[in-house]
Amino acid sequence: MSAVTGEEIAVIGLACRLPGAPDVSAFWQNLVAGVDSVHDYTREELLELGVGPGLLDDPAHVPAGGRLPGVEDFDAEFFGFGPGEAALTDPQHRLFLEAGWTALEDAGYDPGTYPGPVGVFGSASVNRYFQFHLFGNPAVSRADRDDWEGRLLEHQAADYLPAQTAYRLGLSGPALAVQSACSGSLTAVCLAAQSLGDFRCDLALAGGVSVTWPRYRHTVGGLVARDGRCRSYDASGTGAVYGSGVGVVVLKRLADAEADGDHVHAVLRGWALSNDGAQRAGFAAPGLSGQTAAAAEALAVAEVGADEIGLVEGNGGGTGWGDAIEVQALTRAWRAAGAQATAACALGSVKTNVGHLDAASGVAGLIKAVLAVREGMIPASLHFDKPNPEAGLEDSPFFVPTETIAWPADSANLRLAAVCAAGLGGSNAHVIVEQPPARPAAERRPGPWPLPLSAASPQALAEQIERLRTYLADHPDVDLADVSFTLAMGRRALRHRFAVVCDDVAEAIAMLDPESAPNPGPGTVAELTRQWMLGTDVDWRGVVSGRRIPLPGYPFQRVRHWIDAPAATADRPGVNA
Repeated sequence: MSAVTGEEIAVIGLACRLPGAPDVSAFWQNLVAGVDSVHDYTREELLELGVGPGLLDDPAHVPAGGRLPGVEDFDAEFFGFGPGEAALTDPQHRLFLEAGWTALEDAGYDPGTYPGPVGVFGSASVNRYFQFHLFGNPAVSRADRDDWEGRLLEHQAADYLPAQTAYRLGLSGPALAVQSACSGSLTAVCLAAQSLGDFRCDLALAGGVSVTWPRYRHTVGGLVARDGRCRSYDASGTGAVYGSGVGVVVLKRLADAEADGDHVHAVLRGWALSNDGAQRAGFAAPGLSGQTAAAAEALAVAEVGADEIGLVEGNGGGTGWGDAIEVQALTRAWRAAGAQATAACALGSVKTNVGHLDAASGVAGLIKAVLAVREGMIPASLHFDKPNPEAGLEDSPFFVPTETIAWPADSANLRLAAVCAAGLGGSNAHVIVEQPPARPAAERRPGPWPLPLSAASPQALAEQIERLRTYLADHPDVDLADVSFTLAMGRRALRHRFAVVCDDVAEAIAMLDPESAPNPGPGTVAELTRQWMLGTDVDWRGVVSGRRIPLPGYPFQRVRHWIDAPAATADRPGVNA
């Protein structure tokens, strides 16, 4: 499948929680700084996670991973979950829900008031929480041991991830579970983009999520790195190390995004999907022809020359054979598309920073590429010392950047990146990403402007106010009209409310005090604001005008909703291993 509609797709919203990074800003800072976010677990931490002695004392066990703190916690009340229901729900679903909401807020849209159908395309890994914590746990069910169906809990499968999101967020467009292993989330992005291009929806959420624990063994020729580090394209690579994370993007047709005044992070120029078929050494082995076909088709659909691409965010699984086939496939596609130079295009993998995030790995790479083309920086790929001798890097169009480098652009040479993901089993996804179009300057408009804020609880509202105040202090030149428009038209009105009416940023900073009682003052804007704070639904369209901009997202009030794993017993010796 490829983009055959001629529609370019805008990325207008971003959200992620990844190892070492609670949000997109922290993720980018870590990438630019070359931070290794893979965690080396202590024996005490592993015991606390329930790793059994049989695995813990095995020399082949790899005690490392991309750790995601707080995976046990969730703002259940915000999404309408009861405590018991939340505790039984796959934490992958919970993470995806929060990321989906945050991404929509970043885009400046409330799905409850969006005029068209909103789709959701999501990929999830194996539900290990169900396997290790819930299945057969007396704390969950005392069903007859022979009643296997009675042990299966509702809504636990990956199939329900998009439907759960559509239900909780109120999305009425296509809701598709996308399962293609490690390429799942990037495949979800391709399907979402195609759905937009085919006018099956007008806005789309796409991404993936994975939750795992450090229960992996290294085997010679296997997928797990002996030293717990992914050394993509390096001669010493022995595999990857797995981790947890979630990433979601909001997509929209570029023409519509520009017409609606949306903030565009980047543009998807083209995409393609393929499978390696039977032309490979085995089911788990990657294929040369399938990866070449996906890359070549994406370039052709995007109508760009391979020599225009400045960065390839590769799959980079860290295995000698897998990386070699990937580089050979990319080289074939690039040469066929006219690339003549050697070592002209950067090749890296986010797996070196955060580990292999399985179903979420593709969208993590996409978010990295989106930020790179937007910011004009190519982050370093970590743990690279000597090229994999089987990959042929020295004669390829690619080089592995070991330091973060500037990536200039001008009107004639836009920044372009390619993102590729290869799923175990041979399913490949390839996406071409372009820097965002320049946003026309807008004339500053005089106030007064309302700044309405709301939350599901008083604590969250206080955090909302402080987050906006900090944002304005850090962005003194922001157009307050855009802030007002985004808050009024792009955020859901919740129960607990606070608002101020002001003329400029300095006044807004002074008035945003959660301890004070807001007094909007006289006038039409003030009266609407007063009515809104009393809980009335008001029509802001007559008093706000501006463009949507990324603003701080909702401060989820997470608490622990978790069922601990049952202790290992003689008749169930592998429950914690």
